[in-house]
Amino acid sequence: MTKSKTPESLMKHGDSFDLNGLELYDELRTLSSMLPHAKSVMDTVQFIHTSKLVDIYPNAYMATRILLTIPVTVASGERSYSKLKLIKNYLHSSVSQERLTGLAILAIEQDITLSLSYDDMITDFAAKKARKIVFN
Repeated sequence: MTKSKTPESLMKHGDSFDLNGLELYDELRTLSSMLPHAKSVMDTVQFIHTSKLVDIYPNAYMATRILLTIPVTVASGERSYSKLKLIKNYLHSSVSQERLTGLAILAIEQDITLSLSYDDMITDFAAKKARKIVFN
């Protein structure tokens, strides 16, 4: 009940408001008994829309649509910046951009990096960098 008052207070402008907290609470309580199989907010929005119940549940429909438009952060993007910050601190500020990019990719894709075989990498590196000395 108290949580349904929060959206009302956030969407209030002067004396008018877009959501009624008490009605939202009643609508959500009724909908939860009608939709015990609903696994997500999207299921609830689709049910209200396809059943043409928007006029009956206006507060729930608006609140769920607003909830679906809130951006969700992507953890991998945040990890990328976190790893980059760890790699490039003030001690490593002289690291070239190419090396920094390589280190960041290795740190971000750690699961792939851990699955690599060091022996295979050493063999490949030695084969590519081998100097052929010609003896007369």
